[in-house]
Amino acid sequence: MKKIALAAAFSVAATSAFAGAHGTTKYDEPEVEPEVIIEETEAQPRNSWVPLLMLALIGAGIAVNQ
Repeated sequence: MKKIALAAAFSVAATSAFAGAHGTTKYDEPEVEPEVIIEETEAQPRNSWVPLLMLALIGAGIAVNQ
């Protein structure tokens, strides 16, 4: 039901927007500046403990077997 109402609203807006225009009027589209996204980086990743834990377990396993 929402889609039908939205389609009806767009069709009413489109017909009123083009009612008097026969292609004689031209206008430029507004220029939109691109959005700049800056992400903060960390010196040490948060998930660096997983590889360190794996190295510690492998090292412990090697030390026990010797």
